[in-house]
Amino acid sequence: MKKVLREILNTSLYLLVVLCLTYLMIHFVGQRTEVRGSSMEPRLSTGDNLIVDKITYRFKDPERFDIIVFPFQYDTNTLYIKRIIGLPGETVYIDYDGNIYINDELLEEGYGKEVIEAPGLAYEPITLGEDEYFVLGDNRNNSSDSRDPSVGNIKREDIIGRAWIRIYPFDKVGFIKHR
Repeated sequence: MKKVLREILNTSLYLLVVLCLTYLMIHFVGQRTEVRGSSMEPRLSTGDNLIVDKITYRFKDPERFDIIVFPFQYDTNTLYIKRIIGLPGETVYIDYDGNIYINDELLEEGYGKEVIEAPGLAYEPITLGEDEYFVLGDNRNNSSDSRDPSVGNIKREDIIGRAWIRIYPFDKVGFIKHR
């Protein structure tokens, strides 16, 4: 009887440790998320399963062109994945030819799938606060991003993490390229 109780206690303790480690991993290290929608094509597509790195931004600030994950402000169960274009304190402007300007300098980047047709809120210069980021989807004309009032600028505290590894589909497994 004593041996059975010891075995039950050992198994219970083992399960408790596994559950605690799993909790810590999910909440502080990494999280699986699935891409839904075409806003990040061609880099990321519907059905891609990613691991989001939740540690990096505890030690350094997000950088331009990082692909980040954050909750939609009107539904925290909906996560958005977008690319950082504007950094805190910068002024972002998109002209009617689809050119992106950061502090009045043309942004040299090649991540957009196509020329921006609608600058949205960025048709007038937007100056970001000290904790705000301006994000765009790579599929510029099929993306709800910082140009849309329902998304707007993203606060630093709302960033969950950066896209790190694609784990599915298996033929595309690997680290996510941000630049």
